[in-house]
Amino acid sequence: MPDLVVILRTHSDIEAQIVRGLLEAHGIPSVIASDVPHSVFPLSVDPLGEVRLSVREDDAEDARRVIESHRTEQRSGQVVRLRDEFETLERAIGYRFRDRGLLEHAMTHTSKANEDASGGVLDNESMEFLGDALLGFVVADLLFRECPAFDEGAKSKAKAGLVSTGSLARRAERLQLGEHLLLGRGEEKTGGRRKQALLADTYEALIAAMYLDGGIEAARAFIAREFREGIDDVRRHGVAGQDFKSALQELLQARDRPLPEYRLVATAGPDHSKRFEVEVVVDGEPLARAIGSSKKEAEQESARAALDRLQAPDAPEA
Repeated sequence: MPDLVVILRTHSDIEAQIVRGLLEAHGIPSVIASDVPHSVFPLSVDPLGEVRLSVREDDAEDARRVIESHRTEQRSGQVVRLRDEFETLERAIGYRFRDRGLLEHAMTHTSKANEDASGGVLDNESMEFLGDALLGFVVADLLFRECPAFDEGAKSKAKAGLVSTGSLARRAERLQLGEHLLLGRGEEKTGGRRKQALLADTYEALIAAMYLDGGIEAARAFIAREFREGIDDVRRHGVAGQDFKSALQELLQARDRPLPEYRLVATAGPDHSKRFEVEVVVDGEPLARAIGSSKKEAEQESARAALDRLQAPDAPEA
């Protein structure tokens, strides 16, 4: 067996796997070894456990050159270190990752992973699953503690409104998550950075990444900050949010316009995680579209978007 040379030492399984995929894409085989057993989850290795990536001695020089060539990228005429590409996102979320690989994993859409022939790039679907559970738990805990007078039905309604696809997508847009997504070429061309469902899923994956990197308190602190205003609104008004369908109907009636119609445009996703796209139409004119985890949610979100359009300062009165 030829001698092996260690060309990368790290405390991140994910970083080692990404570099391994990069090398294999250039025809350089490599071997990963660590001081601790690998988990089925993409967790960081304990600081006392080191992950080592090794190549054959005669490949070492080429491997180092490949790694070095991918440490920088050209953006707007400036050379930006890859390790700093999420700097603005970390500032926006108010959390600095110890393992940047977890953040990169959370931002990686399945379309990007599918384009990687080496299999060394992981998508964020598992993180989305974990983040959804974490978000639901923390929001439920906040409602339990801060809205003790609410019965179970009121709490459930409040929680559903706070963690809806539309709500999460708007929070993702505020954090500009779309700018940091790692997308495949096809998804990029079809406007993936602006898709509500994709942004909401990435927001959940981001929460999971914080949990894996900093524990439950890191995730809880982020969620508490993000949902502070929403929780306060629920506590003051006793509702999960406005009934946008009713509000849209009232606005249209006040303007002597016909009542809105809601049309199911498309469905996507597996049975356990369906996404519904609904279009709201008034007098034959499509006003807005939105996506939700149920037809009811999608209708509410499309009504919200229609209200925003009709109530814009430059919108016509009829």
